[in-house]
Amino acid sequence: MIRIITDSSTLYTQDVANELQIDVVPLTVTINNQSYREFIEIDTNKFYEIIKQGHIPTSSQPPIGDYLELFDKYKEDEVIVITMADGLSGTYQSCLSAKQISEHPRIKVINSKTLCVPHRLVVKDAIEMRDQGHTFDEIVSMIETKCETSRSFLLPQDFDFLKRGGRLTNLAATLGGLLKIQPVVTQTKDGTRLEKFGVGRNFKGAVKKVLEHLKHEGIDNSFRFGVSHAFTYDQAQQVAQMIKEKFNVTKVEIEELSCAFITQGGPLCVAIQVIAS
Repeated sequence: MIRIITDSSTLYTQDVANELQIDVVPLTVTINNQSYREFIEIDTNKFYEIIKQGHIPTSSQPPIGDYLELFDKYKEDEVIVITMADGLSGTYQSCLSAKQISEHPRIKVINSKTLCVPHRLVVKDAIEMRDQGHTFDEIVSMIETKCETSRSFLLPQDFDFLKRGGRLTNLAATLGGLLKIQPVVTQTKDGTRLEKFGVGRNFKGAVKKVLEHLKHEGIDNSFRFGVSHAFTYDQAQQVAQMIKEKFNVTKVEIEELSCAFITQGGPLCVAIQVIAS
């Protein structure tokens, strides 16, 4: 039997994971001197309330022991682990370490080089292939091929949060707030880090720049698009509509970011992502 293991970068809750017959290892957030496993011990609403009290969170990858426990549980099965991007998290490296410790004979650990919606979609594709009876190697090949096609852009909006967390200098945060400019960061093609993409005069202008760039890169309606957000659903819907009009697609995935990603981008951040169908 083929077992699929991933992490909570996919934004899958434990209930959904059970329905899909996969295992989702949760990332951890620490805030106000307390650590929580996201989707299990804390939800985004509770998390946001603590942030609003002035507390700054940090996040961390799952412990190696979580993977070792699953590898032992599935020692008679073939196991595919699809982790969030290496470099943006230590999750991939933790899982490789667990694989080395484990005596399990058939484990494939895949660095998805992405996160959130594209990560979620490629895991969904793997589930469908598993349920259709595809082989271990066929599923692995699909995952590795599709992960190379993902692109991600982040539009942070809570400059005070980023300043308090040390992700923006005081000057940059002040200028961003006063000038109402919208910075955009993008995930590098190798998936290992985030870098500056550009700025827009406002949020909508920044979104237009991202969509124009994707169009120039050859992204078309054969791809799947996603918008994830932190407590700003109306904006996410607006971005999804802009994507539909720009690329002539009928569906855009809209998901709420988890605590670990709100930690990085801040409340009100919006991510625009794409991956091949």
